[in-house]
Amino acid sequence: MQTEGAATRDRVSSPWPLCSSWQKSRAGSGSEASWPDSAWQSFWLITQGAVAQAVTSEETKGNFFTMFLAGALAVMVAIYVGGNVSGAHLNPAFSLAMCLLGRLPWAKLPIYSLVQILSAFCASGATYALYYDALQNYTGGNLTVTGPKETASIFATYPAPYLSLNNGFLDQVLGTAVLIVGILAILDTRNKGVPAGLEPMAVALLILAIGLSMGANCGYPLNPARDLGPRIFTYVAGWGPEVFSAGNGWWWVPVLAPMVGATLGTATYQLLVALHHPESSEPAQGLVLAQYKDLETPASTQTPQQSYLPHGH
Repeated sequence: MQTEGAATRDRVSSPWPLCSSWQKSRAGSGSEASWPDSAWQSFWLITQGAVAQAVTSEETKGNFFTMFLAGALAVMVAIYVGGNVSGAHLNPAFSLAMCLLGRLPWAKLPIYSLVQILSAFCASGATYALYYDALQNYTGGNLTVTGPKETASIFATYPAPYLSLNNGFLDQVLGTAVLIVGILAILDTRNKGVPAGLEPMAVALLILAIGLSMGANCGYPLNPARDLGPRIFTYVAGWGPEVFSAGNGWWWVPVLAPMVGATLGTATYQLLVALHHPESSEPAQGLVLAQYKDLETPASTQTPQQSYLPHGH
């Protein structure tokens, strides 16, 4: 019989909606790398490793919060590592959003998605190798998808027993839409924005907030690659075909629904925020900059004509 903590862990499963991104000025400039950085496999390993550590230790060395936190921090590190190389495309849903905005050629979407899935598959192999002895000790060599000693949720997400496919689909659409809206706001230089260099931290906090508020139903995958790649790995690594049949055939929901959510999130931000920016948002930014510079300028050097309006106004 599962404890309350174990039941919670099964619901949230492996929480790493690695959705992130860092397009900024590189987006659409044609300078982004043609392939997502394969080094990100290490960061998929961080998220899966946090879940494996909690599961195989029977939550004596981790819990739902440490899983969520590790997933968010892994995204932050991945963006810092690969952001200026390839735009830190970790999620097909984010890549789709960039295509919809014209910042990524549509021809690259299947390539990015395939490499993201492959990276997640390989990272699952690394997690399996790292925790092989722990998995054998915890399961007694019996790798299962359901039951008190299930370990498939270390790698891919599975719905809570009460969750229907329809409700799960809605969960993923809304969760991914919130993710995309948040990321677009963080990267929108005409919006409030965040200090340069802190964008990855803001994205990590966004992911953590989504996990803590929307993670109970199915572990908030929000990322087709993060779910499908590891699921294929578990299929071939010994968990068998049940990884695709469990949860009333749940597997397709975290693959399709995030793409719908990305479309919804992109449209929402463009229609409700981006289109309503002033024709030029420079005055507001220039005002703050001018005020800051004025504070740094000795009073004796200030001229009577000095204005807090941006140059040229």
